[in-house]
Amino acid sequence: HAFVLACVMDRQIKTERAWLIPYEISKEIKGFKISQLLQINQEDMVRIFERKNLHRFNKAMGENFYLAVQKIHNNYQDDASNIWRDNPRSATIVSRFLEFKGMGIKIATMAANALARDFKIPMKDYSNIDISPDVHVKRVFKRLGFISKDASDNELIYCARELNPMYPGIFDLSCWEIGRNWCRPNKPICDKCYLNNYCIKKY
Repeated sequence: HAFVLACVMDRQIKTERAWLIPYEISKEIKGFKISQLLQINQEDMVRIFERKNLHRFNKAMGENFYLAVQKIHNNYQDDASNIWRDNPRSATIVSRFLEFKGMGIKIATMAANALARDFKIPMKDYSNIDISPDVHVKRVFKRLGFISKDASDNELIYCARELNPMYPGIFDLSCWEIGRNWCRPNKPICDKCYLNNYCIKKY
């Protein structure tokens, strides 16, 4: 459940900070079992967030954290892995993540992508795991010449679908890392980039 709760927290703060929140909560309550988390009411959870300044939006995200715990308890029998158990379709997994309050399509897709790519969770298909419309990913696609300079999120998503219809989200992590580390908004470090020889550098 730490994975799901961290995904819920990954909103308008650095990913590294968001993914530390479950750990910070575990230190506060001396454990991280669902049974322990269920003992904390919504008001107390918000107070923990505010006192430890865990998020940019402590009240809202404290509430979302509490509600996510309740959903795991009520909908998934205290076991978050039931979200992706029994080889579901990729669209089903994304849809289930979207049911968590505060979870948008970008993070829901990222979560499904991480399950497929990093945790090797079996799914019936990967075609509904879209590329996340992240600022770094979009910049890389623009400079490679795949999408227009003023491309919308939908243009990026459909471009990735065209490039790899079976698994459009496969480009996500590599483009995010390239965009964050080398393909920067200003002064890109092109000679360090894996795609340097293939990039048309469309600024």
